[in-house]
Amino acid sequence: MVNLAQDIKSISYVKAHTTEIVNYVGNTKSPVVITQNGEAKAVIIDIESYQKTLNAIHLAKLLSFSEKDIKNKKTINHEAAKKIFKETLGRRNDAKN
Repeated sequence: MVNLAQDIKSISYVKAHTTEIVNYVGNTKSPVVITQNGEAKAVIIDIESYQKTLNAIHLAKLLSFSEKDIKNKKTINHEAAKKIFKETLGRRNDAKN
């Protein structure tokens, strides 16, 4: 969560204190909002939080594809899925050898 007193900084402050800001974000896992001319323009977040955000976005995309397939009745049963996985893994193993 953003702490308004600590986590909103002007771009000029960030320029002058970049190392301090990066250390703060890395240690606290709290994002820092960067303002320019009094308007929020960007956010600095730690790499772990960024990766988690990307993972969540990708998972949401996969879920939306799955929901669309279910709605369009484009599904297969468990046995058919197992067969496809085994065939795919077999081709990968053959390609390695």
